[in-house]
Amino acid sequence: MAPTPLAPWLQRQLDALLAQRGHAWLLQGPSGLGQFELGLAMVRAWLCDAPTPHGACGHCASCHAIDVHTHSDLTVLMPETEAVARGWPLPDKAQAEIDDKKRKPSKDIRVDAMRDTIEFAQRTSGRGRGKAVLIYPAERMNAVTANALLKTLEEPPGDVRFVLATDAAQLLLPTIRSRCLTHTLAWPGRDESLAWLAAQGLGAQEGAALLRAAGGRPDDAVALAEAKLNASQWAALPKAMAAGDVAAVAGLALPEVVERLQKLCHDLVALQVGAAPRYFEAADLPSRALPMAALTRWWGVLTQEARSAEHSLNAGLATEFLVNSARQALNSKG
Repeated sequence: MAPTPLAPWLQRQLDALLAQRGHAWLLQGPSGLGQFELGLAMVRAWLCDAPTPHGACGHCASCHAIDVHTHSDLTVLMPETEAVARGWPLPDKAQAEIDDKKRKPSKDIRVDAMRDTIEFAQRTSGRGRGKAVLIYPAERMNAVTANALLKTLEEPPGDVRFVLATDAAQLLLPTIRSRCLTHTLAWPGRDESLAWLAAQGLGAQEGAALLRAAGGRPDDAVALAEAKLNASQWAALPKAMAAGDVAAVAGLALPEVVERLQKLCHDLVALQVGAAPRYFEAADLPSRALPMAALTRWWGVLTQEARSAEHSLNAGLATEFLVNSARQALNSKG
């Protein structure tokens, strides 16, 4: 399947990146700005048989091989959970272990996968246009995995280029960051984002509400739409939490519950200090002033739960606890 055309703000950045040289690039910025899509477009252009200043041609044998995930000169290194979510195949051994229920897909980039990538980097290019490695999200490398990559970045084989894409560059080893040219992804304007969301099939009202819910990140707005969130549900969340209505977040994974409540808490704190809310319309938030002490306590609870949300032993009980904490904060009088 051919890739979806890049959003216009990503295309502008791709044009600028392709005009520059470098064997290793670090694409960084908040989630939802298109790090993976931009990184993939870069490696497609590098490997394309007939590239243009604007990227890969999209029609050659190399482009087709990337589209069907069989290009011999490309390695895309992701956590197994990310690969499954994006429809990228796992190595045969890893897939067999997961199919046999010997283990669950890894949420981190495994060191054995990195070793395979380093071995790939040492091989000769099969198609004669060099090799490329895309690593996303790069912050999912632990210290052992990152150190395994470091030597190859320091002394790269002559025909291999790397793209590391990340939502959290501060979590990468400083030595990794220092070996890469850095590009910080640009935020698109609101009007451009809304036009793009309309092209993805979102109506004007839904697009505007979900773009706000996503903090201005268009990719995250699409993800919220795919998660079946709509404008009315988002607008109703503050009142639902004030009422302790667990049903308003039923069916969500625990990390998503934490994230939505963090957005609500953020906006309530913003109002208390005279700033504009970012994620909700002001009219959808409580009209009375809430004690800053209560909001600070609530933020502390959310921060603590965020650390363990991926590994909760009882997600249902944790969700009830989070909703109760929200109810207490939203009804606090001092």
